[in-house]
Amino acid sequence: MKKESIGKKIFNICNMVILILLALLCLLPLLNILAISFSSSSAAGSGMVSFLPVDFSLKSYEFVLKKSEFWQAFWVAVKRVVVAVPFSLLLTILMAYPLSKSDNKFRGRKVYTSILVFTMLFSGGLIPWYMAISDLKLINSFWALVLPNAVSAYNTVILMNFFRQLPVELEEAASIDGASHWRILFQIVVPLSKPAIATIALFCIVTNWNSWFDGLLLMNSPSKYPLQSYLQTVIVNQDMSLMSASDILTMGEVSNRTQKAAQAFVAALPILCVYPFLQKYFTEGLVVGSVKG
Repeated sequence: MKKESIGKKIFNICNMVILILLALLCLLPLLNILAISFSSSSAAGSGMVSFLPVDFSLKSYEFVLKKSEFWQAFWVAVKRVVVAVPFSLLLTILMAYPLSKSDNKFRGRKVYTSILVFTMLFSGGLIPWYMAISDLKLINSFWALVLPNAVSAYNTVILMNFFRQLPVELEEAASIDGASHWRILFQIVVPLSKPAIATIALFCIVTNWNSWFDGLLLMNSPSKYPLQSYLQTVIVNQDMSLMSASDILTMGEVSNRTQKAAQAFVAALPILCVYPFLQKYFTEGLVVGSVKG
């Protein structure tokens, strides 16, 4: 085996150190929140907690797990992800597939692609967006959280470019055997595009789970808030109207800082659980199959 040069070794060491530092910058804030959530109210209030719990306590999680409003918002967020992600993936695939074809197969491709890219650069604004949703009678409806953001131009461009990298010979061979466009798409193109689809699925999951502004704007009832909208209202704005009388009494035993940390960690936990299952697709090759000439 060829020995690495001194310069290459120095580069690898520096690269490793930088990546470790970046990983710590992402990990340490999460560890701090976790440590605060497991600490006593006095320790968290006095600023004694860094990355390990001080005076270990589960009262903050008991406070969170007993809140019916929290679990109602949690269920709305879960339902939103379960419905919105498959719906968004289906529409994105159906839009990206024809746009990935050549001009000979799809003559209007450049026009539609230009319109798609235009929406990435320019927006109609918040007021026309709200008026369009209101005219469709979606205000205070669950579908107001799903339909407006169902198709992302950014995700469509990513998937469109991935489809273009797939071997054209595969589709030509299937077409000669009598396969339709639908069969080619769902039995050949989609299975070969698992890495790209998994990446877009993760983008959709994170976007729908972390979205809070549309919930505050489109939902008239706090009981229909998704989780992040609820947390924005209770934790950031500290709206006491969303808290019951028992919650307010319990606040004397639980620090405001510890219960905020507990709710934030519980809200982030589903994403932390889903990510490892999709991570394996990121390391696979972009083109799974091969063509024999």
